[in-house]
Amino acid sequence: MGKIEWAMWANEQALASGLILLTGGIVGVAGQFRDWQFAAYGVAAGVFVCLLEYPRGRRAKGTSVERTGQYCLTVCVKAFGPVTRNYYVRALLHAALCVPGAFMLPTVLGCVCLAIASLIYLLAAIRGEQWLPILPKPETAERPSESIREPPKNPPPRPPADQRRKRLEDVEGSSYVNPIPVTVNE
Repeated sequence: MGKIEWAMWANEQALASGLILLTGGIVGVAGQFRDWQFAAYGVAAGVFVCLLEYPRGRRAKGTSVERTGQYCLTVCVKAFGPVTRNYYVRALLHAALCVPGAFMLPTVLGCVCLAIASLIYLLAAIRGEQWLPILPKPETAERPSESIREPPKNPPPRPPADQRRKRLEDVEGSSYVNPIPVTVNE
């Protein structure tokens, strides 16, 4: 069996928890819950987590598929260097971000999900994984080969003469013999 890349799971978990934290924060602020300031923090933390986790990292195999519009955020996340590339830092960051939101009911679910993502990032860091950006490959302008520019000189292979379909001028000769007898039912 193949090796599990835990960072991919952590990325999906953290992105989902950022959206859940953001939604819970909006509900807490809009509902004017007691201590709604924690909900405002949940909105800010949810947006930060979503922006940090939206760009997918490149897999070890190199078969990663980037998300739509990921390139701009990839450049931003890559600019922070080892702070965002190291999964130990991400695990500690997510663990610290999830604590204040645990004091309010609408943001608790997002905080629990973020804590789980933090544990998965810690496991990925222990296994030696790190975030590598998916950057577009430089396109090489390949020139078409000579055979594509020029039409073929020889015709394609033809079936033997006895297997070719016969011309319609000879109706009897062009028809095929049906091995099953056909009778008219009256």
